[in-house]
Amino acid sequence: MQDSAEAASEPHENVGYRGPTACAAAGITYRQLDYWARTGLVEPSVRSAQGSGTQRLYSFRDVVVLKIVKRFLDTGVSLQNIRSAVQHLRERGFSDLERMTLMSDGATVYECTSPDEVHALLQGGQGVFGIAVGVVWRDVESALSQLHGERVDTGETFVGHNPSDELARRRNRAV
Repeated sequence: MQDSAEAASEPHENVGYRGPTACAAAGITYRQLDYWARTGLVEPSVRSAQGSGTQRLYSFRDVVVLKIVKRFLDTGVSLQNIRSAVQHLRERGFSDLERMTLMSDGATVYECTSPDEVHALLQGGQGVFGIAVGVVWRDVESALSQLHGERVDTGETFVGHNPSDELARRRNRAV
């Protein structure tokens, strides 16, 4: 059992989140999550479902991408254009997500990694909106700090960054 100081510094890569937790953090329904996983839009990178009764396990980055997809849908970007944007992020390896701004004119999604790129896009004259991925990143971190996570290596369940949570300890003893 880890103490909370160790857990707070634990990297995101060692933690996975089940479907209901990913939904709560991203602000989506389980039906959306299931559809997006089945159609390959956002698949769980930690563990995919292996038939009836198995649990998908989403990484922190997966949950960030789920929330980005939700924000794009809420602003009217087509699912086809969102798929292209997610594919682009996947090809980049989702690196430096927190430093990126995603912009869209409703038809196309653009990646901007500097203020100059954002400025150049705004100079085009069309209406655009942006998603500062760093803000989404922090929103997801905040939401997940209140929800159950699972250590990828041991399967230990805990709330947020505190695996010494009493309820999680009871669950882990019961397993």
